[in-house]
Amino acid sequence: MSVRTDSSAPHRAGFACFVGRPNAGKSTLTNALVGTKVAITSNRPQTTRHTVRGIVHRPEAQLVLVDTPGLHKPRTLLGERLNDVVRTTWAEVDVIGFCLPADQKIGPGDRYIATELAGIKKTPKIAIVTKTDLVDSKTLAAQLIAIDQLGKELGIEWAEIVPVSAVGDAQVSLLADLLVPLLPESPALYPEGDLTDEPEQVMVAELIREAALEGVRDELPHSIAVVVEEMLPREDRPADKPLLDIHANVYIERPSQKGIIIGPKGKRLKEVGVKSRKHIEALLGTPVFLDLHVKVAKDWQRDPKQLRKLGF
Repeated sequence: MSVRTDSSAPHRAGFACFVGRPNAGKSTLTNALVGTKVAITSNRPQTTRHTVRGIVHRPEAQLVLVDTPGLHKPRTLLGERLNDVVRTTWAEVDVIGFCLPADQKIGPGDRYIATELAGIKKTPKIAIVTKTDLVDSKTLAAQLIAIDQLGKELGIEWAEIVPVSAVGDAQVSLLADLLVPLLPESPALYPEGDLTDEPEQVMVAELIREAALEGVRDELPHSIAVVVEEMLPREDRPADKPLLDIHANVYIERPSQKGIIIGPKGKRLKEVGVKSRKHIEALLGTPVFLDLHVKVAKDWQRDPKQLRKLGF
């Protein structure tokens, strides 16, 4: 039985995921489509670790976006876990959007992913050229042709090839128009008003991690993990002046990294707190008291016990 919003078209709902090598613009695109900051974005590669789902509500459809980590050749145990997450996700979604930045020629990383995609036969695939605001029309045309060729070479039939700029908001709603018909007929999967089904604590941890990554250019982004230990409403507050206490630990791998995160006289950590608190308050809609501590978890990326403890 199909659910109808009007007499002509059946209501559709389903899952889409964006794939692409690290930093291809996947999270930014998710945020632009949903219209709210849900996935963390950073100009450091490999910052999304959790499957963040953004939900696009339309009268005729509901598109649930699953944001997977960038797929890359694994160097550590964490890398292998990330790649497993990616493949499982691909097999479970209704449509895959393959993101390729307009300002970079197709490279070995893109080929690696495209070859993996070619092995997933049933799922429709859209090629999305991101960051079109960074190139002229000639470069863009060349990229579109190259993507078409890549598909032919590997036996991938692109359902569409779409240029977008999430930053300039160009073509973003067109992209949604093209994704929707590829979804199955179905009633809405989530209540209206839901933007993501990630647990709040995970999203709060991601916002803190994003703020902590900014400005730490020399360190690997992977050497930071954030765990929110507790989120509790402050007792004895008047109803019209609630305050949420959030206690979080920022974990790094080596004692030498501690000074980098904390900064001279604690200045950096304070900035991280101020910056992330603003985003957390916007996300949760309530004033927040944020208590941040930096701890060393030795070589956590290579240690299965630590990885489990930190939520991987």
